Amino acid sequence: MELGEIVVAEHPDEKQLYTEQKSNAKDLLGRSGNRLYQVFGYLTGEMKEYGEWMKNKPLMVQLVDWILRGTSQVMFVNNPLSGLIILVGLFIQRPWWTLTGCTGTTVSTLTALVLSQDRSAIAAGLHGHNGILVGLLMAVFSDKGDYYWWLLPPVMVISMACPILSSALGSIFSKWDLPVFTLPFNIAVTLYLAATGHYNPFFPTTLIKPVESVPNITWSAINVPLLLQSIPVGIGQVYGCDSPWTGGIFLVALLISSPLICLHAAIGSTVGMFAALSIASPFDSIYLGLHNYNCALACIAIGGMFYALTWQTHLLSLACALYCAYSGAALANALSVVGLPLCTWPFCFSALLFLLISSDNPAVYKIPLCKVTYPEANRIYYLKMKRRASESRREEQKRKEQKPPSNSKINTGGTPLCTPKIHHAY
Repeated sequence: MELGEIVVAEHPDEKQLYTEQKSNAKDLLGRSGNRLYQVFGYLTGEMKEYGEWMKNKPLMVQLVDWILRGTSQVMFVNNPLSGLIILVGLFIQRPWWTLTGCTGTTVSTLTALVLSQDRSAIAAGLHGHNGILVGLLMAVFSDKGDYYWWLLPPVMVISMACPILSSALGSIFSKWDLPVFTLPFNIAVTLYLAATGHYNPFFPTTLIKPVESVPNITWSAINVPLLLQSIPVGIGQVYGCDSPWTGGIFLVALLISSPLICLHAAIGSTVGMFAALSIASPFDSIYLGLHNYNCALACIAIGGMFYALTWQTHLLSLACALYCAYSGAALANALSVVGLPLCTWPFCFSALLFLLISSDNPAVYKIPLCKVTYPEANRIYYLKMKRRASESRREEQKRKEQKPPSNSKINTGGTPLCTPKIHHAY
């Protein structure tokens, strides 16, 4: 009897204790999930909280942040963590290229600081991404090999020209609210390579020849694994790297900041590969991703970066990548005649052309340049503006419904106060 009383007395307490423990466990898991989500939010996107925290730090500490952001801005990513991962990938590819690239972005960022350019643009790395491309490509096309230390002075001089070109082009392109992209890098490096050339005694460059015979293409000999491998290689070729591992590291860096940028980079690289196959390009150049990297950049720019991401703009990004691939093949043949590389000229021309499109379709919404951040945030901004526009239309419609018509009569015993006006057709 006493034992039965104990069981009856303790059973509700045990049930209540179990319920409390279960709720406590749920609360603990919920708090842990919120903390993980919060930490993940700090590392993704633009790392805005980290940027605000860096504003009060010494200039040399801020400079490191600007260099990392400039490194990732080549792929439209404003994230220092992504920039650090990209530098790791560059170091795995070639330490010498990492040194020349960091020299270029440091000098171009400091030059922009001396020229008193917009501080927010400098902090976002917008004056550093052309500099790192200058340093990388001058090392890539140098015929002297690695650790030719005399290459560093011209890297510094050419990198100093990038903020000047960016500011000059920006004052022109701002009339159409267009970005400068990598045009300063293209202009500076093309002029340098044209001025030196392969037979220069001090700074010889790689010899580039046009195609002089029909390439021997056997479709049965195509290597499908190398073909698939060209997709990450094409991402790496944005920085002049031909290793699939380096390209994979770059994709991880993009994924951390923006999954949509990572997705469109891979899609654009794939479009470039298929476009190169459609015009029977040599397999070796396809395997090296030389037809892919401009398409990847063009697909990112149109697919959510400067247009709000909708299925219409997604299709537009594919069309831009395809156009970029074919225009790139044409420009490559033209520039090879004078011994110059392609650089990113096709991407700049294609993206600027597609950004100048005018459309009455509200789904093709061009983000104002001052509001561009990253595709996910751009999409939120587009939906917010769309909601505001619909609310303003509803309010306007309500005002029209509440407003009495202009030809309405007031009943005054059958006699109108005024005669109605005659509306003429013209």
